[in-house]
Amino acid sequence: QVQLVESGGGLVQAGGSLRLSCAASGRIFSSYSMGWFRQAPGKEREFVAGISWNSNTDYADFVKGRFIISRDNAKNTVYLQMNSLKPEDTAVYHCARRRFGNPSRAAGEYDSWGQGTQVTVSS
Repeated sequence: QVQLVESGGGLVQAGGSLRLSCAASGRIFSSYSMGWFRQAPGKEREFVAGISWNSNTDYADFVKGRFIISRDNAKNTVYLQMNSLKPEDTAVYHCARRRFGNPSRAAGEYDSWGQGTQVTVSS
């Protein structure tokens, strides 16, 4: 399995922005899809965004228009640009790899996960 390490989380006020990065230990092959998930205290892990082998994207309704997922295979990195952050976005954010060209909204479809980075949005 590829090793994934997230970074870029932190504390931000509502309405602010953060950019999360997910760095892979090896090259992220263009044939694989990547996803971002989050888990807040007392809640199940939920899908945030996914990106396909050819950079088609999929977003959860609660982040559409606010977040942007992108990938740079040459830099072995996937990004999540988070804008207009809300307190309800507070969670640990994980990136994940799926050995399929298109992302899934189901966490069980991914075979490699990062350790997560904390995002806290204050009101």
